[in-house]
Amino acid sequence: MGKSRLSHALHELLNMRAGRASHETIRKRVVAGSRMDAVHLSLLMIAMLIASIGLNVDSTEAVVGAMLICPLMGSVIASAYAIASADSRLLREAMLSLLLQVTLCLITSTLYFVVSPISRETSELLTNSSPTIWDALIALAGGFAGGIGISRNQEPGIMLSGVAVATALMPPLCAAGYGVAVSDLSYFAGALYEFLINAAFISMAAEAVFVLVRTPLKLDLDGDGVVTTHEDQEAHRLSRRLRRRMVAGTLVFVIPCFVMTAHTVQATIAENNGEVFALHDRHEVEQTTRELEAICPELTSYHVGEIESFDTGRDSLSKRVVATVQTSEALSLQRQASLEALIRVHLKQLDEVKFELAPEGAQGREETAS
Repeated sequence: MGKSRLSHALHELLNMRAGRASHETIRKRVVAGSRMDAVHLSLLMIAMLIASIGLNVDSTEAVVGAMLICPLMGSVIASAYAIASADSRLLREAMLSLLLQVTLCLITSTLYFVVSPISRETSELLTNSSPTIWDALIALAGGFAGGIGISRNQEPGIMLSGVAVATALMPPLCAAGYGVAVSDLSYFAGALYEFLINAAFISMAAEAVFVLVRTPLKLDLDGDGVVTTHEDQEAHRLSRRLRRRMVAGTLVFVIPCFVMTAHTVQATIAENNGEVFALHDRHEVEQTTRELEAICPELTSYHVGEIESFDTGRDSLSKRVVATVQTSEALSLQRQASLEALIRVHLKQLDEVKFELAPEGAQGREETAS
């Protein structure tokens, strides 16, 4: 008895169909969200202009506001619904609508960046042109939330707005327009790929939700109002084919994203290691400076930094860590050797220690590490 109650409770907890809107209501919402009209296109171009300005001047607030306005999500959700219901006509309309919107977005953002007097890369532009697997995971979660929101028995506006902000469909398109404006193919390709990854994973996750809530298949394939046995079988075959192609295509499409993520992770690890090393250097330089001041009254400054030099053996640039000791008077070779030994005790990765006479009139002592 207890096991039966527990099973029933778990079923109710995990039941995606509880609180679901009617299938007719869900379909009306999906079709309305993907419908192209003058208001839809006006909002799209206004949102793109705001987002382009936000990316150009590095304004996160403007980018977020534009994402809330932009109606791009409607066509992506419609394509997911069309696959779940095996509605090939709705799928064609949704894909054509999405293609038209993407084209208008690219034209709008490109024109803006062509006429904008600010051509520098901002952090917002860089963020939206470097896809990683985390973007795909966010899109997957966002698509799932979007599917849940549009299938609930309440207005889905707030949830869909949150999904639009989280999954960031529009900023990558703006970044792609920037790539076109500055004639940077790699920038354009990276940003457009990020948009396509987001759209693909949103659609796949939303389609999974529509399947879970048992969206009915479109069985009347010829539209005559009569469903034959052949049409029923053909609709189920079409449904399985569309779902397999969607999953397989998305998984293949995401492979370059794994490669880009690996490069990003390696760069981040290297950067973090560099920051840790720099902090360690700074501490050691400060300690060494105090010891040098105690035993070398002539010391005026002590500096540690990286110097780039050309390595003829490797035919490339290499970095060397050099410590520079400036003194008010020339030091004997013996004193230089003893000071160098002290410095190398603290900084074992030094490539060279240089001793220089301080410029005439130099005052005070300084220590830096870079």
